[in-house]
Order: sequence, then structure tokens, then C-alpha cells
Amino acid sequence: MTSRATAPPQAGAPTRRARLGRRNLRAYLYVLPAFAVFALFLGVPALQTLQYSFFTWDGIGVATSAGFSNYLEIVQDPALRSAFLHAAVLMIFYSAVPVTLALGLTIVISRANAIRGMSFFRTVLFLPQVIASVVVATIWVSIYSPSGLLNELLRGVGLDNLARVWLGDYGTALIAIGFVGTWLNIGLCVVLFVSGVGNIPPELFEAARLDGAGPIREFFGITLPALRGQVAVALTLTVVSALKTFDLVYITTRGGPGNSTAVPAYEAYNRAFNTGQVGSAAAVAVVLTIVIMLVTAAINKLQPKDVS
Repeated sequence: MTSRATAPPQAGAPTRRARLGRRNLRAYLYVLPAFAVFALFLGVPALQTLQYSFFTWDGIGVATSAGFSNYLEIVQDPALRSAFLHAAVLMIFYSAVPVTLALGLTIVISRANAIRGMSFFRTVLFLPQVIASVVVATIWVSIYSPSGLLNELLRGVGLDNLARVWLGDYGTALIAIGFVGTWLNIGLCVVLFVSGVGNIPPELFEAARLDGAGPIREFFGITLPALRGQVAVALTLTVVSALKTFDLVYITTRGGPGNSTAVPAYEAYNRAFNTGQVGSAAAVAVVLTIVIMLVTAAINKLQPKDVS
């Protein structure tokens, strides 16, 4: 039995490896402009921030080496410790509360899809996401003011003793900002969850109802497991928004009263541009970035694994 010989490549014909090399080079050339923009406007500033975090510098004079003292200050300085603690409190209002309420609203909306006007209500819930943060903050400053809507409603129902300067009270300022975050993020979560419910086969719900399952069993047995991916996305977006909150705090309270609403992003800004502590501000920014990455990585473990 004779074996078929492989014909040698013709002279001058490109080999398979060469063709793949040219194809990869072309792909890299397509990616190059985006990578250049990323490196110029994000990569280089990030590396500079990391460099600044190891120096004591006021932004004008000569910088002196500080070693890890700026990072130790985050642990030792009560103001910085409080800032990260406040961010953790905001995570409850920005993430846990909106996700929980949105899941409840999703049950109602998915069961009332045939009701006229449900698309209008979904649009209204999502509306805060498309309003500029400055406008949102200004609206809520007005609502929380001594003669604002909230206090007037309390006085109108005979609860005058509960009326107060919500953003100027040490005990309520941070909670008041947290409720704004809840209002902002609940619409985003509802839209994500409702779209996820739309991808669940209707046959599953029909089979569950034929078996006598009520709304609660149907939710925990079918809806919630199917929404794991959407819940992970919602948690990621809302937790990151809580950790990097700046504009809302800056416009409403400037970190006050005292230090009761200061958050890491605001502390980084304040130290860099107001108190001349650029190295400390850079260290806060670096630690905040690491915290966001770690929290995001932990939440991503909720994502369902693709079965191949």
C-alpha cells in the first residue's frame, strides 16, 4: 500500500504560520487606537497617582518621599476610616435596598404586564438614571430643606416634631443621601430584572401554577434562580456607584456636617485640591480602586457559570 506524499509548499507561497501572523498583526492594529486612548487618558494618570501616593507633596513645591506613611494614615486617621465606613453604609442604600425592592416590583410588574400603562411606570422608574447628577442633587437639596417638600408633608400630617434640617443633622445627613441613592438605582434594577424575567420560558411558570405554586414559591423556585446573572450585574453597578459617590455628597453637604457624610472620593478631592495633601489623596484613590476591584470580583462569583 502506497502512502500519499504531501506536496511541498511552492516557492514564495506564504506558510500557515505567516498568514496567521499577518492576521494577528491586523487585529492588533485595529485595537491600537483604542489602546492608545486608554493608555494616555487612564493608564498614565493611574500610574502617576500610584507614584504620588508614596510622596508627601502639596501639589506645588518639592515632593519628599513618604514611603507607606500615606497608606498607614488611612488606617490611623479617624476621618479617613470614617469615610470608608460611610461608603459601606451607602452600599446598603445604593445596592441592597434597591435590589430588594426591585425584585419585589419585578414580581408585580411581571404579573401585571397586561395592565395598560405598565410601560409608562417602567419609564418613570428608570427616569432618575437619565437625569444629570447635579440636577438630582439640587432637587433633593430643595426637598430636604427646612421649608422643603419633606418637612411640609410631615407638618401637614401632624408630625411637626419629625421635621428637621435633614442634610444639616449629624444623625440624618448620611441616611438622607443614602435614600437619594436608593431612588436613583431602583429603576435601573427594575429594568434589568424585568428584562431577565422576559427571557424565562413561560412554560415554567405555567407548569408551576398547574402544580399549585403560589407567587412566593414561583419567585424563589423559578424567577430568582433565573435572575442570578441580572442580580450580579445590578449589584456590581450599584455597589460601584456607592463606593465612587462624589458629586452627590459634594453638592448636598460638602462632607458635612462636620465629617459625617465624607466618603473616600470626596476625601481624595478635598485633600488634593483644598488641603494640599496630594500624596494622601492619591493613596486614598489607590485604596478605593483596589476595594472596588475586590468587591466587583466577589460579586462576579454570583454569575452563573456557562455550561459548555
